[in-house]
Amino acid sequence: MVTHARFMDLDRTRPLWRQIAAEIIRRIEDGTYPPGSRVPSTLEIAQEFGVVNATAAKAMRHVREQGWTRGEVGLGTFVADQLPPASGEAPTA
Repeated sequence: MVTHARFMDLDRTRPLWRQIAAEIIRRIEDGTYPPGSRVPSTLEIAQEFGVVNATAAKAMRHVREQGWTRGEVGLGTFVADQLPPASGEAPTA
């Protein structure tokens, strides 16, 4: 698994979960997290971006609902084998 140093400064005037979701999707699109690979846990995401677990969980839930990831009980979250088309837009609520 790829671990990133905290390099993304979050804009505290916009919903943090949206910014985190957009970053996770960007990493999937650019191949940092290739199809079938495990993505960081909610706890790892929370630590990386300096947010509470609930914020990280909301971001990851959105990424999953958009079809970018799939969860496997007891194993974690993985990048979907079939990715949705890239929209180039920020995630929606």
